[in-house]
Amino acid sequence: MSELALDPALTASKAWAEIARVLREAGVESPVIDARLLVCHALGIDRLGLLRDPYRLLADATEPLRQAVQRRLAREPVSRIVGERAFWGRTFRISPATLDPRADSETLVAAALEVAGPIQAARGDAALRLLDLGTGTGCLLLTLLAELPRTVGIGIDISPGAIAVARDNAAALGLADRAQFSVGDWASGLAGPFDIIVANPPYIRHRDLAGLAPEVVNFDPALALDGGEDGLDAYRRILSGPLPLSPQGAILFEVGQEQADAVQDLLTASLDRVDSGQRRWVAHRWQDLAGIERVVGATT
Repeated sequence: MSELALDPALTASKAWAEIARVLREAGVESPVIDARLLVCHALGIDRLGLLRDPYRLLADATEPLRQAVQRRLAREPVSRIVGERAFWGRTFRISPATLDPRADSETLVAAALEVAGPIQAARGDAALRLLDLGTGTGCLLLTLLAELPRTVGIGIDISPGAIAVARDNAAALGLADRAQFSVGDWASGLAGPFDIIVANPPYIRHRDLAGLAPEVVNFDPALALDGGEDGLDAYRRILSGPLPLSPQGAILFEVGQEQADAVQDLLTASLDRVDSGQRRWVAHRWQDLAGIERVVGATT
């Protein structure tokens, strides 16, 4: 890999090309996109700003940009370098305390929006109550609140740092009046009922962590990844006690590849045990864009 050539007299477009070359030679995925994002961040502009003024000089942004490129060469994700991630058309701040939201999790949002319609119709004008377990950045809860104006919600996370980030994101999106965030151990001690419960718990098998991409294993918090020996520890924990669900409600889990059957079995057993047959539950599954069963849920 040749040395990165950046200097204050370099134009934004040439810096983009130079950084893309270095990233490509280092085997970094999406080198052109990553290079553009890093240049835009360093210059404080967006993609259109870069296209409109490609001859803008790096000037004082040279050294910050050089440092950012070195971080990317060390496999730190661009989202962590710039401190934010786009999710469902909105921007969310991230930190070392939070999982970096993935596009796969947008399947969980789509599923929740699908089941919300019938629940809202049954509730009339009453505001739906949402619960997000393991909220992280708050991206799931806040996206649902933004898409469903007649909703309020609570996000729970064991990490105080994650809760602080989620509160900041709620304020930035103008949703702080409808969202609450608390440090907690899944649903323990929560007073319901909630109309929709969503959760993206850690589901990577412990022995598989070392084989993950360095962008994941070296930068996402282990608490948000490690699902125990079989990847299902968090699901068992969540489903071990009563679920604070409303009489007509839905619970939805994001799951890992080939985990849908096991999680559905855990969910069905929990609902049967808690409800003792009082409610009839219908199981659902949703696939992500790659055709993988990514969300498992149940509705009344």
